[in-house]
Amino acid sequence: MTIRNRLLILLTAVAVLAAVAATSVLHAADRAARKDRPQAGGPAVISGPVALTGTGTLVFRNMAWGPHRDELATVPAATPSARRTASGVKCLRFYAASGTGICLQSVHGAVTDTYRAVVLDARLHERRHYALAGIPTRARVSPSGRMVAWTVFVSGDSYAGTNFSTRTSILDTRTWQLTSTLEDFRILKSGAARPYHAADVNFWGVTFADDTHFYATLATAGSTYLVRGDTTTHTVRTLLTNVECPSLSPDGTRLVFKKRVRGLSPDAPWRLYALDLATMRSRPLAETRSVDDQVVWHGPRTVLYALPGDYGADLWTVPADGTGTAHRLMTAALAPAYVGRSGP
Repeated sequence: MTIRNRLLILLTAVAVLAAVAATSVLHAADRAARKDRPQAGGPAVISGPVALTGTGTLVFRNMAWGPHRDELATVPAATPSARRTASGVKCLRFYAASGTGICLQSVHGAVTDTYRAVVLDARLHERRHYALAGIPTRARVSPSGRMVAWTVFVSGDSYAGTNFSTRTSILDTRTWQLTSTLEDFRILKSGAARPYHAADVNFWGVTFADDTHFYATLATAGSTYLVRGDTTTHTVRTLLTNVECPSLSPDGTRLVFKKRVRGLSPDAPWRLYALDLATMRSRPLAETRSVDDQVVWHGPRTVLYALPGDYGADLWTVPADGTGTAHRLMTAALAPAYVGRSGP
């Protein structure tokens, strides 16, 4: 092959690679532009004030494509299909109770993204913020609005895997005392006389009973446990195995949680169960699909949770007593909180 032919081949290859690169850039730009345009048939969204006060309101992360994607939005709880009002405040995870909100955000940097937890007042104004060690996954507020909790994936893996690390923090918004990790708490496991210690301890999925007591998930040695914690004594006590992401009912008598069920896909192993705390007996809910979420109670009888949808996630609801059927409440929505009542 002559030098001229080799040069022609080289120039042709360079031209092809340049064309591929240009096409990729154009496609990426087109995808980014589509994200900023409202999608035909999607929920109607407008800008406006959003508050964590009042009654009968549902606040959530809007997942609809368009300029308001990822913003906290609100609709009347009685008409979830109504036009949404978007706040301009973006959150990956969110929860609120009694006028206090916790917003876990992504902060876009020149090289990489970082994350932070932002405590919000009733008008969604920032009170304080804290750097996060990983990707946000869970957030909760105590019924009084005083205590907030969040969980992040330190490694970025999922709960379905066997090699992941979480970090769960609790913050007192009255004193601003931060418990940076629940791993510093004493673990009283299975009635043992001495506190339990292990290098693989992980916590996630806090749900508050009040400003002192909470429930959460503890994972260690290949098993998960429901624990009851005390922020005054800095202890947690195991109660039951195979419990993840508990959510306490408004009256404090029941927990709905996700339970690993054998024979299901390793990537989708969970079913929702309800636990009676007086008898410690549980029953499956009517939702038969795998739910990787921490449910939110809608009053004393139903729970709300997210499942994958066309826009990323939809919100579904099902009775909390094992009866009835699941149905979709909202499309393109995630991380809900009911405003105007005491939350779990």
